Amino acid sequence: MMKRLLNVAPDQELNLLMSDPLTITPEGLYSPAARAHIDPVRPVERAVVTHGHADHARAGHGAVLATRQTLDIMAIRYGENFCGTAQAVDFGETLRVGDVDVSLHPAGHVLGSAQVLLQTGVQRVVISGDYKRQSDPTCAPFEPVPCDTFVTEATFGLPVFRHPPARLEIAKLLSSLDLFPEQTHLVGAYALGKAQRVIAEIRAAGYGKAIYLHGALERLTDYYQAQGIDLGLLEPVGKRGKELQGEIIICPPGQLSDRWARRFGDPVAAMASGWMRVRARARQRGAELPLIISDHADWDDLCRTILQTGAEQIWVTHGAEEALVHWCELNGRKARPLNMIGYDDGEDTDDVHATES
Repeated sequence: MMKRLLNVAPDQELNLLMSDPLTITPEGLYSPAARAHIDPVRPVERAVVTHGHADHARAGHGAVLATRQTLDIMAIRYGENFCGTAQAVDFGETLRVGDVDVSLHPAGHVLGSAQVLLQTGVQRVVISGDYKRQSDPTCAPFEPVPCDTFVTEATFGLPVFRHPPARLEIAKLLSSLDLFPEQTHLVGAYALGKAQRVIAEIRAAGYGKAIYLHGALERLTDYYQAQGIDLGLLEPVGKRGKELQGEIIICPPGQLSDRWARRFGDPVAAMASGWMRVRARARQRGAELPLIISDHADWDDLCRTILQTGAEQIWVTHGAEEALVHWCELNGRKARPLNMIGYDDGEDTDDVHATES
């Protein structure tokens, strides 16, 4: 059943749902005019998918609309038959879906990630999906899209979260490698987006040696390279262990505290995540070298983006919703928290317990 609209009598609800650009169902955000869900958490007849992370891109939908790269990533993760029919859309291309013009615009989160613009007449609604504003050599940069209503994520929606430049965090990793050249450096990074960005940032810092990959990261990293993203010389870890002392290995975060890591003797465990700002999270992950590298907007970039859209209505989801709602209201925007369930805290949890293939 569809979630009840607040303060609306039952006999008025259907008319409101058909006139509102978006509403919330148990499956997630829904556009009645498009008759489509955006990033639904359960299989639906028609879905628009913003990007390939597992809490946004699920298998089993009747039809999926997304960028070609997101569709390819879904096929890699779920198999070629992950949905009934799939339709690829280029950034900036407009399609008529139901009674709505739909277009996708770069979100800067991971390869292929998109914001969704729904336009009916003069009304423009943008659903951000996950996004970041920092530069990233592995995906198209975020583009602000003017709109009337902006649905924004708030994964790091607290003032304490201000992400440093990624190059400074990579410098910490390379400095540790210089200080402890006899130790393998394991870097926990999620398979889609984070692993490839970390590799690209290491290359940008001038590191030219081979970088080693846990088997669970190979297929998506191969896809990034097939898309023309130069990540330099990469080698599978395979069965190697202590002979990789002094090398950099990228692995799923769950492997940092797994017996797999013990084959390297006494490795330095690093973890690349925006949550490494929180010491308790670093300890929980077993990260002795926390690297604050996030694929989400921090507090300043969330606020900046809201202002740049020009939207008067802000819907906030996926994180610290109340703090950002309060900021919006202080800055003259009407805002509401969506309190949606089914999305994680910005970490691609299906990678945490990956095993090496």
